[in-house]
Formats: sequence, C-alpha cells, structure tokens
Amino acid sequence: QVQLVEAGGGLVQAGGSLRLSCADSGRTFSSYKMGWFRQAPGKEREFVASISRSGGATSYADSVKGRFTISRDNAKSTVFLEMNSLKPEDTGVYYCAARIGGAADLVDAYSYWGQGTQVTVSS
Repeated sequence: QVQLVEAGGGLVQAGGSLRLSCADSGRTFSSYKMGWFRQAPGKEREFVASISRSGGATSYADSVKGRFTISRDNAKSTVFLEMNSLKPEDTGVYYCAARIGGAADLVDAYSYWGQGTQVTVSS
C-alpha cells in the first residue's frame, strides 16, 4: 500500500524558491515511478515532472524546464520537487503521485495520490 504525504508548500514572492517533499509510509516506494502534478483554481490538473524508479530518468513540462528539479531518495521513501525562479502562474495545489507504468504525463496513469500542498506565488 502506498500512502503519500506532501509538505513544503507556502507563500513566496515571484523569483523565490520552494522545496516540496512527498513521503511514502509504505515499504514499496522504490517499485513506483513518481510524478508531480499541479492544479490551479478552475483549471485541470496538469503534469509538472516525473522520475523513474532509480531516479536516473526525469521528464518535465515545458513550462517548468530549467526552473524545477525532481529527485528521489529511495532509502527515505521520499520524492522532492525543487522549484526556483517561481512565477505567479506556478500557483496551485501540488500533488505527488505514484504509478507502475503508463505515460508519465497522464493523470490516469497514476494509481496513488497525496492530499496536495498549496503553493502561492505573489507578484
């Protein structure tokens, strides 16, 4: 069983940084590919970044490339999202999710989701 809990959200000024974390309380974390998604008010949930089981492969949405970095620590069953040069349009609830297979950028490919953490970027 995978149980994901996000942390690290908050209010930050444009140009600032935040580091999100997502911990799994189960014992199968390394078996899952992980992803980060976000959802702004009135909009659909969108893909942000994903990482392979070993952490050797990553992918990003074009809107965050060069600013965000996804990483994982399998020994601590935790995935991270380092966010730099934040913009107001990065505002939203950020979710981590776990999948076995399927396309990294599709919501439906992920079987397990955290409760989300709010990120607000002021201009």
